[in-house]
Amino acid sequence: MYFIYKERNRVVVLLDSQMASRLLWASKAASYLRIQVTHRGFASVVKDLKYADSHEWVKVDGNSATVGITDHAQDHLGDVVYVELPEVGAAVKQGEGFGAVESVKATSDIYSPVSGKVIEVNEELGNSPGLVNSSPYEDGWIIKVEISDSGEVKKLMDSEKYTKFCEEEDAH
Repeated sequence: MYFIYKERNRVVVLLDSQMASRLLWASKAASYLRIQVTHRGFASVVKDLKYADSHEWVKVDGNSATVGITDHAQDHLGDVVYVELPEVGAAVKQGEGFGAVESVKATSDIYSPVSGKVIEVNEELGNSPGLVNSSPYEDGWIIKVEISDSGEVKKLMDSEKYTKFCEEEDAH
């Protein structure tokens, strides 16, 4: 027997009634003791990256860029189960889609924050798409691009602007 409950945009499966009763007891105990159970705060934003308003991040290193989706985006998507990757050598254009992330809740397109040519894709995501959730800024990167127009990076948000953008977006 199993039980399912929703916890802050995530579905949690409890495998047996014993686990369910433990959760109920812990919840009642916390309430009785007036312990506040804090939920995860605002998603992390890395200071040295640039951000697109479609929730992709980019790390520029010379004329190449590593691209992924933000912690904020993966948090809203939920558990990622599949990542559609482009082919190495494919052209990407700033603001245009190049792949998709499929989660237990939805499928979302991934947009390129910069224009250029795909020089590498994260093959690990084929076997472990959850890396996008567990390590969005490190192991969960999606593609690496040879940048064709470095001026496009100036159009992206820095960490402070992106944080403010997310706060305003979440308020609506």
